[in-house]
Amino acid sequence: MLNIGNHISSAGGFLAMGKEAVSLKANVFAFFTRNPRGARAKKIDEKDVSAFNVFCRENNIIKLVAHAPYTLNACSGKEEIRQFAQEIMKDDLKRMEYVPGNYYNFHPGSHVGQGVEKGIEEIAQCLNAILTPQQNTTVLLETMAGKGTEIGRTFEEIQAIINKVNLQEKIGVCLDTCHVFDAGYDIVSDLDSVIGHFDEVIGLDRLKAIHLNDSKNPKGSHKDRHERIGKGCIGLTALTNVINHPKLRQLPFILETPNDHAGYAAEIDLLRKRFR
Repeated sequence: MLNIGNHISSAGGFLAMGKEAVSLKANVFAFFTRNPRGARAKKIDEKDVSAFNVFCRENNIIKLVAHAPYTLNACSGKEEIRQFAQEIMKDDLKRMEYVPGNYYNFHPGSHVGQGVEKGIEEIAQCLNAILTPQQNTTVLLETMAGKGTEIGRTFEEIQAIINKVNLQEKIGVCLDTCHVFDAGYDIVSDLDSVIGHFDEVIGLDRLKAIHLNDSKNPKGSHKDRHERIGKGCIGLTALTNVINHPKLRQLPFILETPNDHAGYAAEIDLLRKRFR
């Protein structure tokens, strides 16, 4: 079975998100832990969470891929911005314990002129400050397109962060198809080699989720502009190959395409029909 879903608004609470996922025929989904362009988070409603956990079991929702706000930068040149990222992520991980056993995904950040090595060091320091042996959430580093001074544009940069993390068993990776394509990885013509390289550098055991997106721009553009499935430069055939790849097909796939409810439902249906 194809494990697929999309980003769902958390405004209505956990149970509302679960019901929307089911209405789309999704069995996984993503959500922002708080305002994606800010810091405000809704107070946890324990009754809502309890009802949601029951709903997930009854409706075979198997995995959540929570997403940190875009405003976080764990490797900023300013200490107060790094501290803000650390505090938000630490609080998010506490909140994720209400839905244990899921994923918390974040963008590694931009070194803003400090240099890649310094940026990697700062990200690892942040992770070492927030990860605990007791947590039941796996934190995912997302592969990035390489805009400006983004960290995570190569598999080697992602692994360099992991190497500096103390509790490596709490760390995984989320691969974004648009991002890696825009970063220069040829998932259209040579998917096997890209997956093989990921395995050599990071290890496929670290790959926990995939953001499945087409790209508005050609390979190596470093633009990070998502497109609807089959409407961009990656194309439907290549993305079909991703979901059917024997080393990827069991993973949760999250759509982050520019779409509305009906558009997501259509993409989920399209990809389920192409899953072999």
